[in-house]
Amino acid sequence: MASTQPFSLSPASLQRRRWLRLAAGGGAAALGVAALVGPTGWAQQLGDFIEGPPVRDIPARQLSPHVWMVFAQDGFPTPQNQGMMANVLFVVTSAGVVVIDSGGSLQIGQMAIRMIRKVTPLPVIAVFNSHYHGDHWLGNHAFAAHYGPQLPIYALTGTREKIQGAEGNLWRSLMERWTNQATLGTQVVAPNQTVHNGQVLNFGDVSLVMHHYGTCHTPSDLCVQVVQDRLTAVGDIAMANRIANLDDGSYEGTFKYYQALRTSAGAQLWVPGHGEGSTDLLQTYGEFMAGIWEPCLKAVQAGAPESTAKAAVLADRRVARRATTMQGFDGNIGKYVSLAYLEAEKLAF
Repeated sequence: MASTQPFSLSPASLQRRRWLRLAAGGGAAALGVAALVGPTGWAQQLGDFIEGPPVRDIPARQLSPHVWMVFAQDGFPTPQNQGMMANVLFVVTSAGVVVIDSGGSLQIGQMAIRMIRKVTPLPVIAVFNSHYHGDHWLGNHAFAAHYGPQLPIYALTGTREKIQGAEGNLWRSLMERWTNQATLGTQVVAPNQTVHNGQVLNFGDVSLVMHHYGTCHTPSDLCVQVVQDRLTAVGDIAMANRIANLDDGSYEGTFKYYQALRTSAGAQLWVPGHGEGSTDLLQTYGEFMAGIWEPCLKAVQAGAPESTAKAAVLADRRVARRATTMQGFDGNIGKYVSLAYLEAEKLAF
């Protein structure tokens, strides 16, 4: 598991930081160094210096006959965890390794590759990105660098377009800020293959089924079912013990997505991007979400203000029983209520 103890920078890392500050500050000192090495040499040497420190190893755990997980203990990025906040899953097939979500940085992806190689000598032959939030795909850089730029990286059309657009660089910058530049050197590597709901991809002795049923956590959440193992990677549509970002999502869409996914896939071990997997994950997280949505919907229907809705949400047993243990609850529940109230208003009018 990732340690919560602060990491210390090596002398080389400290030197990289000094060079980065020098380059960012510009001025006579930076110009003087540039003049000594020339513009091309300066760019190359600066690129060599601004890669953040490596992420410590987190041994992979086997979840099922084919599926392993590099587990992220923390639910949010910090300088201490260096952005290691989302699980990296990989499927060992007879044809090679398939990765589901590559992590939140070059360094996390590099660590995941080290962990995969401890499990199997087989190469990575494909990567899947569940959605466009950077903690799940910025590790693409490491896999493309190690296995070649032609490595297939799969995602839904909406995810691919977002990463190729402004969202990609936004997430790269956000991860640098949240981790105090520990993820420096990470480049945006977008998916190069598109998948759709119901599509089946076969990799050796393993079949993967793609699931997508509209807006949930985002408009383009991909769930990947490992047929032989009765296991489905659900990305961020549900979380074990973390309050999720729903700025781009929908409460009503979440419940519809869960129903369609259960109907299509049947009983599964549901493995989230944050937290441990379980067979009742969709039920338990769905109950928590309903504990927010239903009081807000009732408040809107009664013409009550948002403050009344929030009080009802906090008193709801489905929410209250998780308030003291859920990561990010105190800092996000107010926004969650506001989003639910606004969505309820749109339905009402």
